[in-house]
Formats: sequence, structure tokens, C-alpha cells
Amino acid sequence: QVQLVESGGGLVQAGGSLRLSCVASGRTFSSYAMGWFRQAPGKEREFVAGIKWSSGPTYYADAVRGRFTISRDNAKNSMYLQMNSLKPEDTAVYYCAAGQRAYSGSASRRYDYWGQGTQVTVSS
Repeated sequence: QVQLVESGGGLVQAGGSLRLSCVASGRTFSSYAMGWFRQAPGKEREFVAGIKWSSGPTYYADAVRGRFTISRDNAKNSMYLQMNSLKPEDTAVYYCAAGQRAYSGSASRRYDYWGQGTQVTVSS
């Protein structure tokens, strides 16, 4: 069992930056693929970014590529999402997710554990 807790959300003006953190419980954090998803009001949950278990390859949704950076620190059981050049359309609840495999990709069904989410609001 893995428990995930996100933090770092808040209110920021367009063009600003935020850094989200996700701390995981459990001794096998390094063996899980990790990802960030988001859900805006009235919309489906969507993939934002993912990282393989080994802190190797990362992958991003087209909407955030070049602005967001995902990283992880397995020694701290932590994952991060650095968000730069934020836009009002980035406003959403952001969720941390973990998959019991080396690679989970962008499909939410391939993630087994989810955090409660942290709100990010970008004002224009």
C-alpha cells in the first residue's frame, strides 16, 4: 500500500511559477512509476507529466511541455512538479499518482494509488 500527499498548490498570477511536491509512504517508492494529473471544473481528469521508476525518462502532455518539469528523489520518497509560465488554463486540482510498474504512461488506469489533490489557481 502506498499513500500519497501533495502540497505546494496555491494562487499565482499568469506567468508565475509554483512547485508541487508529493510525498509517498512505503519502502518501495523507487519501484513505482509516478505521474501528475489534473482536473479542472467540469472537465475530465487529464495527464500532465510522468516519470519512470528509475528517475530516468520523463514525458509530458503537449499542453505543458517546455513549461513544466517533473522530477523525483527516491531517497526522500518524493516527486515534484516545477510549473513555470503558468496560464489561467492551468487552473485545476493537481493529483499525484503511483503505478506498480516501471512505466505507467499517460493512462490513468495504469496508476494504482492517488493523492487527495492540491488546488492550483492561476489568475489572469
